[in-house]
Amino acid sequence: MARTTLPAARAEAVAAGGFALIEILCVLAIIGLLAGIILPAIPRTTTRAKLESYAVETAALLKADRNAALRRQIQVATQIDAAARLIRSGATGRMIRIPNDVSLQAMLASRCADRNAGRSIEFFPSGMSCGGVVTLARPGMGFEVRVNWLTGGVDIVPQKLL
Repeated sequence: MARTTLPAARAEAVAAGGFALIEILCVLAIIGLLAGIILPAIPRTTTRAKLESYAVETAALLKADRNAALRRQIQVATQIDAAARLIRSGATGRMIRIPNDVSLQAMLASRCADRNAGRSIEFFPSGMSCGGVVTLARPGMGFEVRVNWLTGGVDIVPQKLL
């Protein structure tokens, strides 16, 4: 008994078993178009974890400036510019840029060591500082980075906002 195989029947069976390259390319093009439309509509807000990392980074910068003042026996001023959303180290020049969806507020001493301060937290060679509070907040969450004027210590305090 001889088997007869028709070439047209074999080609039809092979074609029914998979996808053509053109079909796959069409599906990928449709997915790309949908992604191009949907992704920009997704809000890119700062998450709680990212907000906390900004607070930790700010506290680390302030502690580094205090340590530099103690180590070098000089006065070091950390600049806080709430309008420009910028915190700049007085010892290293390192900057922290706060995103636009995060509220940056600073409560600073207007006078410190018989000088006008107002825009900075100053650390002295003794370890003391002018003190201040830097608040980073978003709706429903926030953190305060507090600098003690007597000890120069830096603490992070979570805030519950409405």
